[in-house]
Amino acid sequence: MTREDAAKRFRVLVVDDAEGIRAFLANLLELKGYDVDTAEDGRGALALLEGGAAPDVILLDVMMPGIDGVETLRRIRALDASVPVVMLSVIGKASTIVEAMQLGAADYLNKPFEATLLEATLEKVLERQTLERERDRLAGELFPSADSAVWGSDAMRAVRATLEQVADTDVTILIQGESGVGKEIVARTAHDLSPRVGKPFIKVNCAALPANLLESELFGYEKGAFTGATARKHGKFEVANHGTIFLDEIGEMSPALQAKLLQVIQDREFTRLGGNQDLRVDVRVVCATNRRLLEMVADGSFREDLYFRLNVVGLEIPPLRERREEIPLLVDTFLRRFSARYAKPVPELSGALRDEIERYAFPGNVRELENLIKRIVVLGREDSILAELRDERVGPRGGDALRDLIAGFEETAGDVPLREVGRLVAQEAEREAIDRVLQYTQWNRKQAARLLGVSYKTLLHKIRDRGLVPD
Repeated sequence: MTREDAAKRFRVLVVDDAEGIRAFLANLLELKGYDVDTAEDGRGALALLEGGAAPDVILLDVMMPGIDGVETLRRIRALDASVPVVMLSVIGKASTIVEAMQLGAADYLNKPFEATLLEATLEKVLERQTLERERDRLAGELFPSADSAVWGSDAMRAVRATLEQVADTDVTILIQGESGVGKEIVARTAHDLSPRVGKPFIKVNCAALPANLLESELFGYEKGAFTGATARKHGKFEVANHGTIFLDEIGEMSPALQAKLLQVIQDREFTRLGGNQDLRVDVRVVCATNRRLLEMVADGSFREDLYFRLNVVGLEIPPLRERREEIPLLVDTFLRRFSARYAKPVPELSGALRDEIERYAFPGNVRELENLIKRIVVLGREDSILAELRDERVGPRGGDALRDLIAGFEETAGDVPLREVGRLVAQEAEREAIDRVLQYTQWNRKQAARLLGVSYKTLLHKIRDRGLVPD
């Protein structure tokens, strides 16, 4: 197999603020058979990654305006610790190189560099990546992922039964539920049970990209369609042809894009940005959201006709706190999985920690449980996690205030009208719930509003009214 043939399997993301360098690298790599995406700065690169772009390797410039290359690398690592990143810079500063390598950069090239050096570096990095993926595949065969464990409750078995009923159809599926409940696993299962199982499954996060970037990501563009469009780009609908496209956080899509999506679902046709040729696709559409779309339809922020097009089969995924029988299965699955991934012995959890885990409410659902078990495996001890869970249950902040309030009512029984008792207890319970979710999201108010099921504006009012402040 030639070098060009081998390269065709791989996708490279080039991140550089210099348009000339981006175009040069894109043309060079495409001539060598690579698929290439480009971003002009760190924010653009992160938006592409959050939107579902899955490069095999990233070429990242160090010196960029706004978020520099090192900080971009740090944030890429938080999003995806597995994708290799090669740093590019005209300044070979030793401290920068060391910091980048400590953050997990796969290699470092000083500009200007020879094309042969870049090719050799990519080959080396991608060969290492291929070996690591094969190791993870073997570990996955020995230690299954959480996909099987999430079907361990009656509620989720009912969801799977519905998926099996519609497996051989092309009807659209709308999956609703809180963040972290396993909506993507449900979407992938819908694909795996269908006749399209051997075809692409393409995920797009609609909340991660602004409307103009999301449109080009979904439908692609022609060369010259806008400034920076140096070559034709195939959109996700084209890539997903004959397979399944999973539109996550569909509730965040702009009204203009909702109209275009409706047309694609109805006609199975679209045009690339800047193009005039109709493209036909055979794609099954699966959508997910943690927002209440019927409420959005009522307030005019989501198209009613699109809602009914998407909700041919509607699935409501209950939160983990309502599927508690899954927790022991998930805990054991994650313990084996992460122990294999990080080459560490499977830790034996104490009875006290297992009790706390099974009593904990998990506002972040399966994703929060997964991260908790990963921390236990990586740290090799459980004492700090056990203390955190006990603090959450006992409530070192709001919980004490609520108990003190109830104790005061018990001591003065009859002095306070029942209606006032109910109002004050509800107010304090609401304050505690908001406080805990804010702590969980590290005071990301937008994410907290979604988890709590209220608007961002309502949450801001309640934070102010309840006197809540960050630690």
